[in-house]
Amino acid sequence: MTPSGAARRPRPRSGATPARRCALRVLRRVFAEGAFADRALRAEADRARLEGRDRALAERIAFGAVQRRATLDHVLAACSARPLAAIDPQLLDALRIGVLQLLFLDAVPDRAAVEQTVELAREVAGERTTGFANAVMRRAAREGPGLLGGLDDATPEGAAVRHSHPEWIARLWWDVLGPAGARALLAHDNEPPELAVRVNELVATRGEVLAALRRGGASARPDAALPEALAVDGPFDLPRSPLFAAGAITPQARASMLVARVVAPRAGERVLDLCAAPGTKTSHLAALMGGRGTLAAVELHPGRAGALAENCRRLRAELVEIVSGDARHVDVGEGYDRILLDPPCSDLGTLAARPDARWRKSPADVHELAELGRELLVAAARRVRPGGTVTFSTCTISPPENAEQIEGFLATRSDFAADDLGAEWPDLRDRSWPRYLQTLPHRHETAGFFIARLRRTGWTAPPS
Repeated sequence: MTPSGAARRPRPRSGATPARRCALRVLRRVFAEGAFADRALRAEADRARLEGRDRALAERIAFGAVQRRATLDHVLAACSARPLAAIDPQLLDALRIGVLQLLFLDAVPDRAAVEQTVELAREVAGERTTGFANAVMRRAAREGPGLLGGLDDATPEGAAVRHSHPEWIARLWWDVLGPAGARALLAHDNEPPELAVRVNELVATRGEVLAALRRGGASARPDAALPEALAVDGPFDLPRSPLFAAGAITPQARASMLVARVVAPRAGERVLDLCAAPGTKTSHLAALMGGRGTLAAVELHPGRAGALAENCRRLRAELVEIVSGDARHVDVGEGYDRILLDPPCSDLGTLAARPDARWRKSPADVHELAELGRELLVAAARRVRPGGTVTFSTCTISPPENAEQIEGFLATRSDFAADDLGAEWPDLRDRSWPRYLQTLPHRHETAGFFIARLRRTGWTAPPS
């Protein structure tokens, strides 16, 4: 027992936990170096040898702090005596991590969030910063919930701060979905994405995969509309699963699986995938063809072409022939029965799964990507036979890249007509352009994909 009047010994410091150190390194790489959050997390968690709960916590903190940066900075600006621009960048990232835990991670006690943030501040910015960090965090613990609750998302400007998106995205969706739909989508983007896997029927049946998952202690639910789709419940280390290594399953959003179903290739046909990497949809086409026919897959970038080849090997998609080159000009012949065109896009339908994507894009990117998509669509059109189809898909919610793109093409090409996909999948039809499909994360609990299928009705000379 400590004698009466004796000075108490200070409690020894244990430092920040490995999970929080890892999360901070991920933020630094994303915000300072432009790294992709998922790749940075994988590299940093492997370097720190994080497993299980520690790895999951690092991911939740890092991804959450990247996603909610605008909201966190709003709270920090109100709780800091210094302008955010005057705070050391590493210290600012540590504070973002701390406020995330205070306001959005119920499982972390406030005291732990404050103490761990002070330890992170000491480690990255020195002892002299701990008083400032402590003051900011204690004020955020007191005032943060009120600041958060006071955010009004009645306007695009307010919704951008409350739901942590660039204002231009909030405005775009306000116009496309209306205020209620935009708010629902913005909020949904900050929730964990679906964990869905596609059963690769070139390797195993759905029943065999379900049985193997049960034996391994995992739980999965079949999808009534997509025979190859399984929704995985609870934690599941997919990359380390024997089923993944064997090529029996691959991660894929259900909306992405729908794309190959719309293409609807048949065994023995000539099929072309014009923008193929990383090969998730390419390998799905191969499975639907039963491994029989011709399937050419075009990829411009050598590194991505390598990833495409590796993915096809793992998934036993042996009929895939990879062609390197620019899809607008590459020589792959003509007369294809079915063509899939999944051009580069703004990725606005996948913001829940790609934490940093919202901060990478701009309205100028949408314009440039729409122009690239137009050029690729013209290239696809000249390679399909009369009676064949071109399926156009993107993983974005952006009319200039989607429906407006298709409508503009059809206005110049009387030899093409759009199939009525909305009649086949009425629950997924685009409300403004009902011939096309548009999945929405907040409505359909999957990624946001646009899909149109164009049928070549004859031959005419394309416009010069």
